[in-house]
Amino acid sequence: MRILAPTTMSSGHIRVATYNIHKGVRGVGPRKRLEIHNLVLGIEALDTDLVFLQEVRRMNRAEARQFPDTKIGWPKMPQADYLAPDGYEVAYRTNAVTRDGEHGNALLSRWPLGDIGHHDVSDHRFEQRGLLHVPVAWNGTTVHSIVAHFGLIHSSRVRQAQRLGEFIEANVPNGDAVIVGGDFNDWGGKLDELMKSCSLVRACVPGDPPARFNTFPSRIPLFSMDRIYVRGFRCVGTTVPRGAAWARMSDHLPLVAELALL
Repeated sequence: MRILAPTTMSSGHIRVATYNIHKGVRGVGPRKRLEIHNLVLGIEALDTDLVFLQEVRRMNRAEARQFPDTKIGWPKMPQADYLAPDGYEVAYRTNAVTRDGEHGNALLSRWPLGDIGHHDVSDHRFEQRGLLHVPVAWNGTTVHSIVAHFGLIHSSRVRQAQRLGEFIEANVPNGDAVIVGGDFNDWGGKLDELMKSCSLVRACVPGDPPARFNTFPSRIPLFSMDRIYVRGFRCVGTTVPRGAAWARMSDHLPLVAELALL
């Protein structure tokens, strides 16, 4: 695993990452394996101020039975708490409830968190989706951090982007900084213009080749489905960690962005 350089940013810069962790497991049937312990090391190596996580479990009875609680088994605590590096605060809310458990979005933060909110943006009964909203007190600035995981159908994603915009308009004061990180399932790259109508711009450096942002699938990243959108920041750098260790841990790679406050 390639360890990123330690954070050396000025007080006007914030380093953030978004990562779909695939519920901490990979594979199917007898080849199914637990990756949550490797993800702990991966998230620590990212060395970010904020980590926007999707497909995080608080509990799952079937997988807890499959991976008995040993040093390398199913953690006793919720995944978000288990993944948080020392000193980080944790916010988590469930999106989907299944027969054996549930999963949702999480935010890990080096900085103090405000009230944790959840907004349901499910578009139909077959996909339960939500927004996790947490104000973060960063260097004297309130940063409204929103973790998103959009649906598999394009029309659903369009409506969910519209609901995201409506949510921000109703719940975030004008002029406050916003960071939205998540898995947008936007295979065709069609959401950027719609996000601009919500006063959100994609965090990328102009002129960078599009392949630089590809995060899915992790072994051969062809699509830029994991994204960071911002208001009140400009992006000064991005990276997608690559290599065999990162490809093993999830079907997505993390996206890391360094942002400068406007």
